[in-house]
Amino acid sequence: MKIIHCVESYYPNVGGMQEVVKQLSERFVKLGHTVIVCTRFHEQRTYNELNGVNIEVFKIEANPFDAKTEEELRYQTYLLNTDADVITFFAAQQWATNLALPILNKIKAKKVSVPTGYSGLYWPEFKQYFEDMKTYIHGYDMNVYLSNDYRDINFARENGVTKLMIIPNGAAEDEFLKTESINVRKELGLKDDTFLLLHVGSYTGWKGHDELIEIFRKSNLKNAALIMIGNNYEHFFKAMPKYPKRLLNWLLIKLSPNKKAFFNHYSRAFTVAAYKQANIFIFPSNIECSPIVLFECAAAKLPFLATDVGNSIEIADWTKGGKILPTNKDSNGFSFAKIEESIKALNSFYENANERKQMAETSHAIWHEKYSWEKITLEYEKLYQQLRHS
Repeated sequence: MKIIHCVESYYPNVGGMQEVVKQLSERFVKLGHTVIVCTRFHEQRTYNELNGVNIEVFKIEANPFDAKTEEELRYQTYLLNTDADVITFFAAQQWATNLALPILNKIKAKKVSVPTGYSGLYWPEFKQYFEDMKTYIHGYDMNVYLSNDYRDINFARENGVTKLMIIPNGAAEDEFLKTESINVRKELGLKDDTFLLLHVGSYTGWKGHDELIEIFRKSNLKNAALIMIGNNYEHFFKAMPKYPKRLLNWLLIKLSPNKKAFFNHYSRAFTVAAYKQANIFIFPSNIECSPIVLFECAAAKLPFLATDVGNSIEIADWTKGGKILPTNKDSNGFSFAKIEESIKALNSFYENANERKQMAETSHAIWHEKYSWEKITLEYEKLYQQLRHS
């Protein structure tokens, strides 16, 4: 098959959606298919092919809804003229999906939508966008959702969409089943018995870093270290003087005899090793669709605590690998950990090593059976083949 995956940005950009598209695209190549990723220009990307995946670049700024510039029109023309069997659009509310909506019924290839959550569904500025989506959504040959109960799939059901299915996110066997060579505690200058708390997420302001620092500081953890891994950590650090509470919590952790904290953009090899060597993963994120990091916890035998964000409740149920922190939600769909209740939840989880060990073993077995990218790619391949022959 010839497959096109359309996504706002791609490697060397990193993030949840980029990771999904990279995992699927490279595995489709290994299965013998031709894959083209249509994505935004990146100045550090000096190649047009990566691990067998062809990359078609468009210099498109922001997230336009209508094609006006030469590059925006070129993207639409590319989709209209391609001889691909299937085109999949990953994530709504971004240019690679937006610019295709007005021409969906003219594209010859089979069209798949993976909307990944509709994060702006409740935002006033997207009111007309989602009003229009009630019509556009019927132009896809299949709509793939990551959850059975989240705002995007519920929107589809409420608007009479029948072409829908669920394919979850996952974690890669070739990353999490191999033996890592990095000793995280040694790399960070920590004692072998240091209790490790891990968070992985870009410093966007929506991943719960401020809540996490406060929860960690006020917790009962002793001889403990918090590792926060993600992109744009420099902005987080530089912005500290603008946020007195963040700065105070950080300084108090630095002065604590029992706690240490680290934040940086570590390598992927270090990150995987941290997953496998940490004791608890804590994720008080504010907005998600279906957080890959929770599947990676299951793959790494790492029990998690997460806010009720995206479909974290489902993932906890599917994998049996974690618990949900007490959470408040606002009218825009953002989730916020209840600080005092979350401190108690972390203290309890910290003190119950047997519970954590049982969760780790159970979730790992379930992940290996159902939620590896190797198996998920085959589900997408089956869908694509069915659409191709329909």
